[in-house]
Amino acid sequence: MDRPDLELVMQVRERGSLAGAAAALGVVPSVVTKRLAALEARLGQRLFERTTRRLLLTPEGEAVCAHARTLLDGFAALEAELRERQQAPSGTLRLAATFGFGRRWLGPALADFQRRHPGLQVVLQLTERLPDLAAEGYDGAVWLWSPPGGRGAQWVTRRLARNQRVLVAAPAYLAAHGTPGAPAELAQHACLVVHENGEPPAATTAQGVWSLRHARDGTETRLRVRGPLASNSGELARDWCLAGHGIMLRSLWDVAPHLASGELVRVLPQHAMPDADIHWVAPWHPKTPRRVRLLIDALAAYFRDEPWKPAR
Repeated sequence: MDRPDLELVMQVRERGSLAGAAAALGVVPSVVTKRLAALEARLGQRLFERTTRRLLLTPEGEAVCAHARTLLDGFAALEAELRERQQAPSGTLRLAATFGFGRRWLGPALADFQRRHPGLQVVLQLTERLPDLAAEGYDGAVWLWSPPGGRGAQWVTRRLARNQRVLVAAPAYLAAHGTPGAPAELAQHACLVVHENGEPPAATTAQGVWSLRHARDGTETRLRVRGPLASNSGELARDWCLAGHGIMLRSLWDVAPHLASGELVRVLPQHAMPDADIHWVAPWHPKTPRRVRLLIDALAAYFRDEPWKPAR
């Protein structure tokens, strides 16, 4: 059976008569009669029982119709995709991302993507709070954490790259105060605390909770840290760290250039906080526009090798 055969059977079924199917297909009734008879002869099965008043599907006809709709929908989807591929992508992409990652890493990736697809416009909103993407008309966001729990059914997510938060300090700080040899020793050091994503700073002290995982055995240590300086700005805390004011827990993508230059060094290098992978986050839609699919694939390729990782 080929596609015209499937379309013929479905039209006869849906219209309930050969004349109705002929009208839908734009042919005379005798053509439908001949084509249906020829099809049944090839199959060696009757698909319809004909009476003077109506046509009734046989069990074999029911079996054909059960598969015909899926096959015809597949043909239509394939044709639509091929037509789409022939056209240069166009339109506007509205995205959200956090300030630090958006400026340092996502911005260059988007500029490269737009250069390769000049018919597209890209609008990037930098924010520290994940917007209501669907209500505010965003195509998606590049975010450092998965969507909040309990709302998973509303989201489509894809991890673009692995990332972790690592402990770092300036060599001058470690020279003056020593290098901790175990997580518990952080309690004796000035720790630079960052309260991000709307988390309010502690009322009276600059303190926070760090959960560190050992790279080799996977054991986790949860400890409360404190220090003389805290902020809701990770970039400010990084500046304090560079100036030698304490130890900071910060995403590897943010401090990698400073580690490479020697301005910062890893502290407790076998420990990290592996909770900050890079994700594509988008509201669920039954069909993702091609321009969005192209962007997601491009970002996944761009970040696949984690360009912030130190060269080996």
